[in-house]
Amino acid sequence: MRVEIWSDIACPWCYVGKARFEKALDAFPHRDGVEVVHRSFELDPGRAKGDTQPVITMLTKKYGMSEAQAQAGEDNLGAQAAAEGLDYRTRDRDHGNTFDMHRLLHFAKEHGRQDELIQALYKANFAEERSVFGDDERLVELAAGAGLDADDARKVLADPAAYADDVRADEREAAELGANGVPFFVLDRKYGVSGAQPAEVFAQALTQAWGEHAPLKLIDSGTGSGGDAEACGPDGCAVPQA
Repeated sequence: MRVEIWSDIACPWCYVGKARFEKALDAFPHRDGVEVVHRSFELDPGRAKGDTQPVITMLTKKYGMSEAQAQAGEDNLGAQAAAEGLDYRTRDRDHGNTFDMHRLLHFAKEHGRQDELIQALYKANFAEERSVFGDDERLVELAAGAGLDADDARKVLADPAAYADDVRADEREAAELGANGVPFFVLDRKYGVSGAQPAEVFAQALTQAWGEHAPLKLIDSGTGSGGDAEACGPDGCAVPQA
């Protein structure tokens, strides 16, 4: 069974939601039969690379709230993160463009290190002092720490076209699925879970989706052979006998 998670590194609820989902997944009896794939979603796609600003400033301008209200929201998020065992800096974080991070995540997926990289990016953005925005070498460092080749990661970042189509394809698909916010979880293309739900909700969704997950049924020609006609496989092709 496949679970696809649309998220953004700049999204605190994605950070918290991932932890809650993984709590449910770790306790799921069929954990080894679940594949998790991270998909791209930008909360601020119009922001230029290098255009960064304090999170509190961004929140006041985007949502028309006071600095006190914005800070109270950050404090609440810090408490929610702490309840999931996550570190969260409620002061002096910044905000910026995440497109390059999503490109790197597609690169990481090809090398089987996607989950390691997204977790490293979340931790760096929400828990560490050094910014992840506007500094390619910072992203290279995080990619290397996630088990990727530093030089290859640097080449990806140096080429604006690398994996760009993959990111845009994910974003188009999110729109087609009706996801207008993140995190957004899609289980086996049958069920969607929106937001950083409690672990119990994810556990229920996993159980329900697994219960309806059925193996492929072969259709035969009516002979009862199960569709086992001539075919090619790893050992070669069946040769018709006279």
